[in-house]
Order: sequence, then structure tokens, then C-alpha cells
Amino acid sequence: MTGNAGMEALIPIVNKVQDAFTQVGMNGMIDLPQIAVVGGQSAGKSSVLENCVGKDFLPRGSGIVTRRPLILQLNFIERGEWGEFLHAKGKKFTDFDEIRKEIEAETDRMTGHNKGISDVPINLRIFSPHVLNLTLIDLPGITKVPVGDQPPDIEFQIRGMIMQFISKPSCLILAVTPANSDLANSDALKLAKEVDPDGIRTIGVLTKLDLMDQGTDARDILENKILPLRRGYIGIVNRSQRDIDGKKDIRAAQEAERKYFMTHPSYRHLADRAGTKFLQKTLNQQLTNHIREVIPGLRKKLEEQLSSMESEVREFRNFKSSDASSKPRAMMQMVNRVTHDFEEAIQGGGNNVDTKKLSGGAKINQIFHGRFPGYLNEGRLDESELRKEIGFAIKNIHGVRSGLFTPDAAFEMTVKRQIETLSDPSMKCIQQVQTELNVVLQSCIDRIKNYPKLQYEIDSLVSTFLRECEQNCKDQINQLVAAELAYINTNHDDFIGFTSQAKSESVKDSQTSGQESQAAASSNKGKKKSHRAQLIKKGWLSTTNVGLTKGLSKEYWFVLYTDALAWFKDESERDQKYYLNIDGLKMKQDEEEEEKSGFFHRKHKIYIFHPNTRYLFREYRELTLIAKDEEELEDWRASFLRAGIYTHRSHDQNFNSDDEDDGTIKTPVFEKIFDDPQLERQVEIIRTYVNSYMNIVRKTFRDIVPKHIMCLMVLKVKEFIEAELMPSLYSVGDPSDLMEESEDEVRRRDELIGMYEACKGAIKAISEVSSKTTSTPLPAPVVNNSINSNSSPSPNMNSHRKPPEPNVPQRPGSMRTNDVPSRTVVNRPAPRPAPAPPSSGRRPPSRPARPN
Repeated sequence: MTGNAGMEALIPIVNKVQDAFTQVGMNGMIDLPQIAVVGGQSAGKSSVLENCVGKDFLPRGSGIVTRRPLILQLNFIERGEWGEFLHAKGKKFTDFDEIRKEIEAETDRMTGHNKGISDVPINLRIFSPHVLNLTLIDLPGITKVPVGDQPPDIEFQIRGMIMQFISKPSCLILAVTPANSDLANSDALKLAKEVDPDGIRTIGVLTKLDLMDQGTDARDILENKILPLRRGYIGIVNRSQRDIDGKKDIRAAQEAERKYFMTHPSYRHLADRAGTKFLQKTLNQQLTNHIREVIPGLRKKLEEQLSSMESEVREFRNFKSSDASSKPRAMMQMVNRVTHDFEEAIQGGGNNVDTKKLSGGAKINQIFHGRFPGYLNEGRLDESELRKEIGFAIKNIHGVRSGLFTPDAAFEMTVKRQIETLSDPSMKCIQQVQTELNVVLQSCIDRIKNYPKLQYEIDSLVSTFLRECEQNCKDQINQLVAAELAYINTNHDDFIGFTSQAKSESVKDSQTSGQESQAAASSNKGKKKSHRAQLIKKGWLSTTNVGLTKGLSKEYWFVLYTDALAWFKDESERDQKYYLNIDGLKMKQDEEEEEKSGFFHRKHKIYIFHPNTRYLFREYRELTLIAKDEEELEDWRASFLRAGIYTHRSHDQNFNSDDEDDGTIKTPVFEKIFDDPQLERQVEIIRTYVNSYMNIVRKTFRDIVPKHIMCLMVLKVKEFIEAELMPSLYSVGDPSDLMEESEDEVRRRDELIGMYEACKGAIKAISEVSSKTTSTPLPAPVVNNSINSNSSPSPNMNSHRKPPEPNVPQRPGSMRTNDVPSRTVVNRPAPRPAPAPPSSGRRPPSRPARPN
């Protein structure tokens, strides 16, 4: 590794970035270069890792032992030997038995005590003079049969966990396979082949060479002749179970391993390219080279991550929790943020625009102009009900006398009763605006949740002020209602007065006109809307009518006008399904059905029907409309009220019990009371005046109530946050107390700054790496035999080597002796003194005999 010190220094930097990202749960955001150790159960993965460290520190036992990924970071130091866990910061483990116990305890904490698995990694750093800088990930061994609490699909879960790591292009794969099993059945090589078909990232490790059958060896595999890999294979001799039980020192085992390769007749020519020491050097070199290869992409990702954290880290650094003088300034910044966010939410604009639903100022606008006009119509009586009230009022005013003139008192009494009904819709509008302002406030202060005391005080102060504004606004609206009741202004310019009496007498009975309009709508399904009709609302609604099987519903695009309701197949409004005249229609909600279905299963339904006809359209008595949620239901209900489809009251009209259900219009009982033509004319005159005057009052309320709410609630709260919130905060507490951070915030700040510094250090280290640093080039491609179950039987490691092909010259000294495992190029002619075609007839040199 001489001359490559710059690249060597990158491994600790990458490890630091890995730690920082893991701490804040962002370890998957940037694919850092690392080596994943993959293999089946009892393949010797743990022994390989312990040999690299030189200590016994991994849990052992039967079945699946590694149940969480272990990110093992080896760090070379000149003196001392200890381990550190990321989840136990500041604690040094000098006893490696304690490290084993901590791994077992941390595994059980996440997965339980009965063989469960988890993909949350454990980060362990080992500092030792006997290691090289290296990062390895020990993954659970591939298993087939679930045991203990393991789910039936344990094999697929482990496979998915392994694939999560090795599928990243930045990850090298250390495929561990025991030499005393068939290489073609290697689970590790099979998985590696799936994600790395060209073998560019795969390094093969053969364990248990000393346990092969007598007379067999793995020389051809180590020479990269069978199932070759571009990075080759490295042979390892692990300690036996008896050595482990007897606490045989790993360094003594490594010395025995070296002697084994030096003296074995099949491996002694590979002794300098086999064993744990060579594996350490190779992995260090390969990881260093791999980091060099991914430096451009890694640097780009690190710079992007650094840029995304820049503003937040700058804010954290400007605030020092120990500096009392900085806390007032920081509190002012928090209040300014709340002020800015509140103003943006009400006035619109900004970067945090909700694209899913209406909120803030847009929602308040919808309440003012979408819902409130409908609420004003909610208490409005239809024509027949209004005539009934006026008739009874006239008769009661006249008493026992027969009146000759239309009494003014009947007009005033009826108008005042109608004006009184406007109070509840106005209060409802105020309440809904107050609720939305609270939602906006909570959204704004949620962004300063890092300071819980400050958040609580702001919430308390603004909410209290908002309630005061709400009550003041309600008082003003009550005063407005009282003013309307105090003086009935019949001299208003828009009031029709007595000049329109003749016009009122020509008004037709609403019941008859309602029947005629329904008949006309049924006979003209495709009729287009009147050019004078105004559009009120469009949107998707479901219906259980329109030729569907009972119990099923289908969505249509509904369009509501001031005189009709139409629905279409889709938003293009080309394929019209039906056109329904809404004159005389009523709506209701089935409260009994909602109570039976419960809160979580109820559907938000509105029923549209005509109270005086059997069929609404076609053969249907009513139109059932289903909204997706309560919010949408309320919007449609208000829109229907605006269009004149009022809520039905079952007790308002009583019909003769003798009437048969024959589909004809039923005559209300009260109609038969007014058999006096003179009284009927008086009722019609007053009805016309009442409608005219109430139109004026409703128009006034539609205009003045939103203005009062904006002036007395919305703008007042906005002004309070801008001008009075900061002084109020000083009056309730000291800034040092209010700006006390939560424990989560302190930890998050430290982790974010640590991650920022790690990214910055990694970028600096990458920038300082000289382009002249040396690296071993990746071996040339080799012809790779497929590893799959459908192929023909592959060579077995427990059999003797095949004789060499006659046209492939082989010699013991032809293997490369650099730091990269040896390889053999298959079917490549030997070099000749002079270029000549292969068909020249020259015999290839004979292969030397294997040394004994």
C-alpha cells in the first residue's frame, strides 16, 4: 500500500460519515463504499471476521446467530485495543467478551430472545494495532427452515435484507463458501451473481480447506479456473470447534494457517496469496480502490447533502444554548417565523403551498362565499310554508273580526321571525373561521416544537386572544341582528313596495308550478341549462341510483346551477346522464341510518326529493348523493341551500290521510283552511313583500358578516401576533426559560452538526486526494460459468482437478504475485516469439507436472 496513503485515509472518513448518517436514521440516503459479508449458516463468516480482528468477539451457537446486520469498522492505531458501539457513545469496551455480550443484548433488545431478525444495523468500531482500516458488514446467514419465533418466510426476509445491502453499486461483496461443499450450490455466489453478473464487485473466500476429503483439494478454484471471478478467490483455514472451545489464540491459529499453506503440496505455490493476512490486505486494497472508483458520484451526493443541511446548521450554530444573551435574539427569530408563516397562510403565497386541500385564507374564503350563503337560506321557508304563517298571522291579528284591509303587523311579524333565523348561520360562520384560524396557528407553532415552553406560551396567548375576538365578533353580529329587528326599512331602494302589487297577484301557485317543472324535466332529459342560470358548484359525488344494483354506488360529475342539477360521466361534461330541474326540491339526511352505522362506517349522504310527487325522476323517489367526507358533504349542503333546495322538515306539512299514494300532487291540509279569496290575496301581497325585504336583508348579511369577521377576528389576530406577541411573551416569562430546548432537539442538533462536519470532512479528504495515488487495476474480464439450478452439474470441490485443456498452456510460475488474487484467462493462446495465426500447426508447450 506504499504510495497510497491518501486513499488509505479515506476509509476512516467514510466510516465517520457512515456513523453520522446512522445516528440520525439516514444511513440509506447516501450509498457509502463498504464490504458486505455474505454466506450460508456455518459457512465460517464469523471466523473470517474474528481472524481479521484477531479477537473472539462475535456471538456463537447453533442455528441463526447473526440476527441483525453488524457494521464492523476496523481502525488501525499504534497503541491500545478496544471497541466502541454507536448506541453506547463514550463507553470503551476493552474486554472483547463484553463486546460479545453487548452485541447479544442489543440484538435481543430489537428482535426478542427467540431467533427473530431485524434489518436495523449495529455499529461497532474496533481500534487495534493488529488491523487495517476496513469496513465490513456481517449479514445474517442464509437459512431455509424457520425456528423459534421466526416467521415462515424467514428465508425471503433474510434474502431481502441481504439484497438491500449488496444491490448497491457502492458495495463490495465478500462471498464466503465452505470448501467442503459444492461451489455451484453456494448461496453466497448465487446472490452475488444476481446483483453483480459480471463479478466486478465480488470477492470469493473459501473456508474450511483443511476439512476437505482426503485426496481432494480446491487448487483449481483458488487459481480461478472453476467459476472464475474477476477479483478471484482467497483461501482461509479457520479454527476448529475444538480450538474455539479450548480458547486457542487467534494469532497462534493464524501462524498455524500460514504453515498449512506453506506445507500443503496443492497450495504452497499460493501461500503468499492465501490466508487471513492476505485477505486483510486484499480487502483493504480493494475497498480503497473501490472508494477511488466511486469518488465522483460520492462527492456529488455529499455536496448535495451538505447543501440541504447548510441553512439549518447555520441557524443552529448562531444559537448557543449556554449563551444567555443569544436567547432573546433567538426568541425574536422564532416569533418572526411564526408571524411570517401565519401571514403567508392567510394572505397566500410562500413555498409551503398545500396542493391536497384548501387551507388558511383559501379555506376562509370558501366559508365566506361557498358555505355562508347556503347557511343563510337554511332557515328560509318555502312558499307554501310562508303562506301558511302569513295566513295564520292575518287571522290572529283580525281576531273575531273579518278584516277588510291587509294588516302591516302581519308583514312585520313575519319579517322579524325570518330575520331572527339569520343569527345561527352567522354564528356558525364565525365558529368555522375560528376553527380554521386555530388550525393555521397550530401549523405555524408546530415548526418551533423544538422549544416546547415557547410553543406552549405562544399557543396560550394567541388562542386566548382569538377567543376574545370571537366573542367580540359574535356580539357585533348580534347587534347587527338587533338593528335589523329594530327598524324595518320599507323605504329601501330595492324594496318593491306597493307598486308591484299587481305583479304579486299574477304569481302562480308554487305547488302546481313545481309539478309542471318536474314533468318538463322528465320529458326533456337532454335539455341544456338556461343561458341565464348561474353556476354554483361542480364536483364528484357518488350515487346509488341511476340503474345500479342495490347497495352499489358509482361516481359522477355533478354540476349545480341556480335552476337545475345535472350529472355527467366525467369532467369533460360531454356525456350527460341526466338534467333535473330543482324547483320545489327538498333535501334531508337520514340521521337514524348514520347512528346505526356508527362513526367509522357511516357514509356522508344527502337525499334529494320532491315532497309533493311520488317520483323524482324516472322510477326513483329520491336521488341519493354520497360525499367522500364530512367536509365535502358540508360544502355540497351549503351549495344546495344557495340553489334553493332547503332542508325538509317532516312536521311542517300534514296531508289528508285519505289521499292515496297514486303519484299525484297531495294537497296540504292548511290550503283548505284559506277558502276566503280576499284572505288569499292578502297572503300573496304580504308574501311578495316578505320575500323582497328578506332578499335585501340576506344580501346585507352576506356582505357585512364576512367583513365583521375579517375585521374583528382575522386581522386582529394577525396584528396581535405582529405587534403584541413579543411583549406578551416577555411579560409571562424570562427568554432563557422560554428558549429552553427539548432533549430531542439538543440531540438532533448535535447529530445534525456532526453529520454536517462528517460530510464536510469527507469532501475535504476527497479533494485532497492526489490524482497520482496508486491503485491496483481491476483484473480483466474472465469467462464466467453460470450458477443456477438449471445448468448441467458443476465441478465439485471434493473431486480431483480436471486435466488441463491441451491448447491452454499452464505453468506454476505464470500466476501474478501482486496484491490482487490470482486469475487465469480461459482459452487464451500463450504468447509466441512472433505473431502467427493459431492454425500454423505448432504444438503448444507441454504443461509441467504438479509439484509433489
